[in-house]
Amino acid sequence: MKDSCIFCKIIAGELPSNKVYEDKAILAFLDANPASEGHTLIIPKEHCENIYDIEEETLSKIAVLSKKLANIYKERLNIDNINILNSNGKYAQQDVPHYHMHLIPRKKDDKKLFKWGKQEVNHKKLLEKIVLELADKKYPV
Repeated sequence: MKDSCIFCKIIAGELPSNKVYEDKAILAFLDANPASEGHTLIIPKEHCENIYDIEEETLSKIAVLSKKLANIYKERLNIDNINILNSNGKYAQQDVPHYHMHLIPRKKDDKKLFKWGKQEVNHKKLLEKIVLELADKKYPV
């Protein structure tokens, strides 16, 4: 646990939270500054800063829980859709340096959270870099 990590303090019970789900590995709670009703964060209990640090087994549990909660929210909160978001690092707008996944319930008339801008990308060179790394089995799936 990092002493200054707000999520580690929530896990330790030093700060309050509105828990949605908890087991030995993960915790889900309502966001204190929600983008919509039901905005939930899912975090690993073991401190890891981002996607580069999290154990794959824990990441899988977070993904499975996100789907289960999405289905529950669709049924019980009468939502139309859901954003499932994760930012990794300062330049990706990660505010809390502890891995977390956002579940943001959405309704038909909600305002957009963000707008994508078109970026110029050389897809051929990009694919060569990505596909070769996976083909080299450096990052087996």
